[in-house]
Amino acid sequence: MALIVQKYGGTSVGTTERIKAVATRVKRFVARGDQVVVVVSAMSGETNRLMALANDMAKSPSARELDVLLSTGEQVTIALLAMALHAESIEACSYTGSQVRILTDDTHGKARIKSIDDKSMRHDLEEGRVVVVAGFQGSDDDNNITTLGRGGSDTTAVALAAALEADECQIYTDVDGVYTTDPRVVESARRLDRITFEEMLEMASLGSKVLQIRAVEFAGKYQVPLRVLSSFEEGDGTLISVEGEQPVEAPLVSGIAFNRDEARVVVRGVPDTPGVAYKVIGPVSDANIEVDVIVQNVAADGSTDFAFTVHRNELDKAQAITELVAKDLNAREVSVDANICKVSLVGVGMRSHAGIASKMFQTLAEVGINIELITTSEIKISVVIEEKFMELAVRSLHAAFDLDQPV
Repeated sequence: MALIVQKYGGTSVGTTERIKAVATRVKRFVARGDQVVVVVSAMSGETNRLMALANDMAKSPSARELDVLLSTGEQVTIALLAMALHAESIEACSYTGSQVRILTDDTHGKARIKSIDDKSMRHDLEEGRVVVVAGFQGSDDDNNITTLGRGGSDTTAVALAAALEADECQIYTDVDGVYTTDPRVVESARRLDRITFEEMLEMASLGSKVLQIRAVEFAGKYQVPLRVLSSFEEGDGTLISVEGEQPVEAPLVSGIAFNRDEARVVVRGVPDTPGVAYKVIGPVSDANIEVDVIVQNVAADGSTDFAFTVHRNELDKAQAITELVAKDLNAREVSVDANICKVSLVGVGMRSHAGIASKMFQTLAEVGINIELITTSEIKISVVIEEKFMELAVRSLHAAFDLDQPV
C-alpha cells in the first residue's frame, strides 16, 4: 500500500466526461489498496472566464476580492470529482485550501505556503476515503482566501505530498512525460524515463512548460519523488528524482530548452567604475523586472558595454528605465532587440565531462548561426541567438548530442 498524491490540471478536468475519467483512474489506485489524495485545478478556461468577469467590474480589481473570485474555479472541480467518485462507490471528501488549512502569507495573487495542517486529511485517509483538494489556494493568518499564482496547483500537490510524506506525487497533464525537447519542434524528441530535480528546475526556468518552477523547487527541497504522466493515455511517464538515483553514467545532455519570449537591452559607453553594474541593473530589478542573461564588455578607452535580457513583455518598461539611467551615467547609447531567443543545453553529465560547450558552438557555427550572448552554470549552457534560427538550432543540437537515441 502506498500513499499517492495525484494532481490533475485544467485540461484533464475540462469536461464532466473527463472528470468521470479521473474518477475511474483514481478507483484503480484505491482498488489496489493505495491511499490517494487528489489535487485539481479549475476546469479548462474557467479561470480566464472569471478574470474576464472581474475586468468587466473594474480596471484594477482588488487583489483580495480577485482571490475570492478565482478560488471558486477549483471549488467547482473538487465537488464534481467527489460526486464522480461517489458514483463509482468510492468514499471521498472534498476540501478547499482553507478547509485543509493550507496556511500562506498574505500576498494576494502569489502567496507562499507557510504550513499545512494534515490532521483532517490523515483521518480521512485512515478511514479509507479519497481526499480531494482544491489546488492553487490557501488562507492567511486572518483567514482571508489567498491564491498561489501561476502553477499554484502543482505547488499545492507537491506541498501536500511533502506534508503527508507521500511515496510519490503524480502530476497528470496533457503530455506523457518530460521530453528531450519540444516534440513540435523536433519530431524525434524522446520521452525521458527519469531526470534529476536540478535538470528539471533548469528546464522549467528556461522555458519548458511541463512543470512550474516553484513546484520543482519544493519537490527538490523536500525530496518528494515527482512523476509526470498523461491523463489521456497509459504509461510510466517521467520520474523526477534526486541525482543519486540516476544511472551510474548519466547522459552528457538530458534535454534542450528554449524560450522565444526574450528581448535584449544594450547600454553602450558606460564609465567603467566600481558599482556601475548595480547602477545599470539595480533600477530594472527594483521595478520588478526579471533580468536574465547579463554580459559586460570592457573597452580599451575605459568604458564598458552592458547587455542583458528581459521578458519580451517587459521590454518597453526596461528600455524606459535604462534610458533614464544611461542619461545619468552619460552612457553613449541604449539599443534594444526583441528578435532574439535563448537555447539551452541541460544535463548533470556536464559536471564530469569537458568539451560540451565547444561542441555546442561548433554545431551552431556549422549551420551558420551566430551566437550573441552566452551564459553557463554547472549543468547548463545557454546561448542567445536570432529568433529566426531557433528551430534550426534546436534540431541541430538535438542531433549532434544524439538525444533521439535511447539511453
